Amino acid sequence: MQKTATIRHFERTTRALPFLLALLLLPFYTTSAWSMTRTLKREPAIVIVAFGTTTRAMVTYDAFEKQLRRELPAKYQKLKIEWAFTSEIVRERANKKFKAQGIDKRFLSLPQVLANLENDGYRKVAIQSLHIFPGQEFKDMERQIDAFRQIGLRIEYGGTLLHEWPWVFETIDSLEPYFLPPDQGCNVLVAHGTPETFPGSNATYLGLDRYLSEKYDNVFVGGVDGILTREQALARARACKVKRVRLVPFMYVAGDHIMNDIMGTKPDDKGVPSWAMELEQAGIEVDSLTVEYEGKTYFRGLGFYEKINRNYIRQLQESLKRLEEL
Repeated sequence: MQKTATIRHFERTTRALPFLLALLLLPFYTTSAWSMTRTLKREPAIVIVAFGTTTRAMVTYDAFEKQLRRELPAKYQKLKIEWAFTSEIVRERANKKFKAQGIDKRFLSLPQVLANLENDGYRKVAIQSLHIFPGQEFKDMERQIDAFRQIGLRIEYGGTLLHEWPWVFETIDSLEPYFLPPDQGCNVLVAHGTPETFPGSNATYLGLDRYLSEKYDNVFVGGVDGILTREQALARARACKVKRVRLVPFMYVAGDHIMNDIMGTKPDDKGVPSWAMELEQAGIEVDSLTVEYEGKTYFRGLGFYEKINRNYIRQLQESLKRLEEL
């Protein structure tokens, strides 16, 4: 039986109960024995929060961290940088893979990372999410941050890539040079989407689609899930006068969804063809954006655009400045 949104929400809440109980007990430890034996850090730590991936597109995160370390002001260059991954499924799969390969590495959740930093003596943390839309995962992150603030951590954080409408417009401007012009074909921005109706990201999806339809005749949005459906996006693509379509990844990492659901060359386990396959079967030429990174070719997720990454880096610097004022 397919789970309803209410059931999924209840399950998320139930899974959170052990974490909440731990938070209730944590102050008794942090204010007694631990504080007597640790040297507290004066500088803040940085935490980058991402959905995560187990595909080869994981290098997108490496590219971001290299740009971050290169562009941060000198006074922040030596700060500790940690990563947290919000997808429980991704963490589980990645950690199993690391263990099987004998790799001393683990993907951690945000609560795990914050607990480790607190245990290491950090009292200030600047968090930057790499999420695109202000959806349910971002809201979950905010609740986790609020919980750790209750135990004394000073935490400042930035928004998602599309948290403000000027940022939406800046993001599209960064992508525009890569769009097919009207006389060469159409472009579909392929977003993740959400299957649930209540996250605020739904309004952003609809607003983005409206903005694009007003600005361009040949650019529109499709989602793997949610209100901007695959069927609608592909119908609009098939209606293009020029039988060529560019499927533009509108996810931070062009991982499993882009590699298989969108640009895959084989149907999935249920026999459903990829978006590219369906369009090609209709006689339409299909391509996507790629990028060369360290000698290899990858589908170009949003994390491979330096201008887009600067929005995140700008927000992170603002969080660090706020921490200096505390």
